[in-house]
Amino acid sequence: MSVPKLRRVVAWFIDFALVVAAASALAVLTFHRLSALVTDVPELATRGGLDLLTSRGDVIGASEHLGLSLWDKVVLYVEEAFGLLVLATFLYQWGCLALAGRTIGKGLLGLKVTPRRARHAAVRAAVTTAADVAVYAVACVLLIEGHLLLSVLVWAVAVLVFLFNALPVLFPGRRSLADRVAGTAVTGLGLGTGTPAGPAAGFSTPGATPPARAS
Repeated sequence: MSVPKLRRVVAWFIDFALVVAAASALAVLTFHRLSALVTDVPELATRGGLDLLTSRGDVIGASEHLGLSLWDKVVLYVEEAFGLLVLATFLYQWGCLALAGRTIGKGLLGLKVTPRRARHAAVRAAVTTAADVAVYAVACVLLIEGHLLLSVLVWAVAVLVFLFNALPVLFPGRRSLADRVAGTAVTGLGLGTGTPAGPAAGFSTPGATPPARAS
């Protein structure tokens, strides 16, 4: 029996909310790192002054070196935040699937991923991470690096990858791209249906008490 698509969608939203929470925490951390970078400006200015003294009058070149040094640090901090977000998303997906056979979202909606093996979990986590986070992160990094056209192209690819992964869940079979690549499927937890284990009504067993005869 296929899993209702609404449960799959709600489970995805719960898991993605956790990713957004991690992204928010990394954004706050990056903001504090950038704020701390401002306190390093006097040190950078001192080094810029030394460069000016040894520049033999090339004031523009010395000031450009100072500005590029600041910008390079800003870009590095932002890129590190995106890298940590991708890594955290993969570890969350892989760890949950390998240890429990379900993510938090799937567990709350009574779903599980089968088969529960480390190799399947790693492949499924990698595809899910790429579709949900990684390709978008690459597009953002390219934009920060100044590659505007390439960033737009990668962003379009990110949207396509996301749709190719998500839309199959809405059709019969309910298997996403991650499921097909990893060879997995999302099913219910298989809880008992409450059917009694005893014999069916109307059938007797060898040990049953025979009916009493009327005298």
